[in-house]
Amino acid sequence: MGYMSENETQVIAETALEDTTYVEIDTVPQNYYIANGVVRDSLLIYFGTVKVNQNLSEILLKFNVSYAEIDRIAKKSKDIFDVRKLVTGKNYLVFYTDDSLQKVESFIYEIDAANYVVYNLGDSLNIYRERKEVEVRIRVASGVINSSLWQTIVDNDIDFTLPMELSEIYAWAIDFYRIQKGDNFKVIYEEKYVDDKKIGMGKVIAAYFNHYGEDFYAIYFEQGDAADYFDENAKSLRRAFLKAPLKYSRISSKFSRRRYHPVQKRYKPHLGTDYAAPKGTPIMTTGDGVITKSGYSRGNGNYVKVKHNSVYSTQYLHMSKIKSGIRKGARVRQGDVIGYVGSTGLATGPHVCYRFWKNGAQVDALRVSVPPSLPVDKSYLEAYKKVKEEMTGKLDSMADPS
Repeated sequence: MGYMSENETQVIAETALEDTTYVEIDTVPQNYYIANGVVRDSLLIYFGTVKVNQNLSEILLKFNVSYAEIDRIAKKSKDIFDVRKLVTGKNYLVFYTDDSLQKVESFIYEIDAANYVVYNLGDSLNIYRERKEVEVRIRVASGVINSSLWQTIVDNDIDFTLPMELSEIYAWAIDFYRIQKGDNFKVIYEEKYVDDKKIGMGKVIAAYFNHYGEDFYAIYFEQGDAADYFDENAKSLRRAFLKAPLKYSRISSKFSRRRYHPVQKRYKPHLGTDYAAPKGTPIMTTGDGVITKSGYSRGNGNYVKVKHNSVYSTQYLHMSKIKSGIRKGARVRQGDVIGYVGSTGLATGPHVCYRFWKNGAQVDALRVSVPPSLPVDKSYLEAYKKVKEEMTGKLDSMADPS
């Protein structure tokens, strides 16, 4: 039992596979065999990786799978996995019979290190997702800032995604653009493994950050179906955004990667949410922050951009006018009026286009997950105290970073 690499010069559609040398592989998900009762020695396996611009048809046609069958696979797979989304460099396996027919029995596409899709070909085509067993290991890390958080992470051989996690957890408490030499941190977090290989980082369980001599604790806690990070006083580390920048409005156009622009008469991304309202309706900033832009441009009309912290920013377009005093550098609080609804710039009617940035990328404000700023519910306080005492105890017992 083994595989033939795609680097082989042999063309499967034209040449028998029986002369190929096979070697044993360990990448085939064991639960595939269990679920399907496959006798491993009865099938041969072709192991490959998706090439640039390669699609399912190109992969399966060389195994003499017909266009009609490939079309049937694509249609039935639509609600399970879109076969048009094969990613260059991802692995796949083709199982075929060890006989003169060399009939394809199954095709497996690995979505990522843990998840894969199984296509059992046959009269009753069966398609389903499976997941390999993921092992979660608890890790601890600590460090002292010498130049930047990122460099400290690299110097201490810590998971490179940790800075992003910490910046989101502490987004409202610490400005990570102002991290200074001597600041230090301790973290307890999860790492995920499949087949004893690390596939990524899990959640941060607890963290401690000393910034400008002030201590900041973050404890992960679940209450019911909700989970968030809280400080040692059971207060949320995050502040909520207002759901909309207007008190009375309706959504006239949602965030879209491809929308027909009513003014430019062409399809283009619409990276914001439009709220229609009468001209002059007050526009509010959805969160505390600092004005970074306030002015006019041909496309935006009169607009204001607010930086809330190192992770989140919002922008408000097409104002009839910007409120007096709303200029670059000015501080605003959630709910402050920053301007008034209009139709300046590329707009057909009075509305505000509300745009939302997370880590420098524009995202859908209606879908982005921004936890509420409520403290731990009273009914969970005793449970939280136990978790907090355990986690702060572990953090405090860790050796001071040096």
